[in-house]
Amino acid sequence: MLVLVANLGSTSFKYRLFDMSDERCLARGAVDRIGDPMSHCEVEIGDWKDERSMPVADHGVAVAACLEQLTNPEHGVLKDASEVAAIGFKAVHGGRLSGVFVVDDNVLDAMGEMNAAAPAHNPPYIAAMKLLRERFPDLPLIAAFETDFHQTVPAPRREYAIPREWADGFHIRRYGFHGASHRFIAGRAAEVLGCNDARVISCHLGGSSSLTAIVGGKSVMTTMGMTPQTGLPQNNRVGDFDPFALPLIIEKTGLTLDEVLRKLASEGGLLGLSDRSGDMRDLEEAAAAGDEKSQLALDAFVEEVRRHMGGMIVAMGGVDAIVFTGGIGEKGKDVRKNVCANLEELGIVVDVDANDAIKGEGSFHATGSRTQLLVIPTNEEVIVARQCVERLQDPRNPG
Repeated sequence: MLVLVANLGSTSFKYRLFDMSDERCLARGAVDRIGDPMSHCEVEIGDWKDERSMPVADHGVAVAACLEQLTNPEHGVLKDASEVAAIGFKAVHGGRLSGVFVVDDNVLDAMGEMNAAAPAHNPPYIAAMKLLRERFPDLPLIAAFETDFHQTVPAPRREYAIPREWADGFHIRRYGFHGASHRFIAGRAAEVLGCNDARVISCHLGGSSSLTAIVGGKSVMTTMGMTPQTGLPQNNRVGDFDPFALPLIIEKTGLTLDEVLRKLASEGGLLGLSDRSGDMRDLEEAAAAGDEKSQLALDAFVEEVRRHMGGMIVAMGGVDAIVFTGGIGEKGKDVRKNVCANLEELGIVVDVDANDAIKGEGSFHATGSRTQLLVIPTNEEVIVARQCVERLQDPRNPG
């Protein structure tokens, strides 16, 4: 079975094609600047690579271009687009729907109800899904919601202390995100540890970051809440923030609530703290040159990771492994070292040389450390592909 996994942005489309008989990635590609007079398209199929500019009006055209690349007589891996069993989407927020669904009007309506909670994610997905349903009516579209993995979080860690009618009437609670990444880490960590009931903290650190506590392969606590804006400071998103500061900001700046929220979602986080950049590489370079605000941003990020990690250790009654993944988690040796520093009394001991040497998957705990410290590159796309296969093979499909 062949599954195409799509990752959408407002003006971008990235994809991977999987052969699910052995989970090989047969092809990958991307289209950027959708809607511009000339969009950038690239594809990689085996050793063959191609880049070109062409007009791509919308996401439907992008998918058509993708399928054309995949069926190219000379380099393609498909004889016909009908060989693709489904297109899977790493959908973000379905509110009242959390799971894996064949896209229908109910799914689109549920996503639309959460547009205000995920304004950067839901609208482009909804628009693209509608276009693709019209252009490829016989090709199943499957939404695998990021919130699904966190449905096992216990109620005391899921509910906000708000009026009951708001929670029940408007589906307001802590949902959690990055579900595909944390699900992959849960499975791969179990393989590495040789144990299915381990207590694991999955640290997905990148442009968007979250931590999840995992026991026996299930999420029991996570840092993101009602929206992907919450939890740790992101590259340019605020993270946790006191809502009662909003009236003061509105009063002092004269901005509207929508304008303030847009600034918090685009000029906050590491960018706001440093007043320079939201990119960890830029901040480390500037901090090394003596920039105090960049150092503050780095320190604040590490402190927030440690604060949440400590709560998770308490919630699980200990920790067997801490796993780092994502762009920062996999490549940020200083972040890993600083997050795990001075925790010897908790059984967390870093081998600094091993940490510095890691490329790809590996471990960096010292001899005698009770907690294993691991770096595991994530694979969100293969998780979505697996979920698509399960949904297509489910006799209850498409519900």
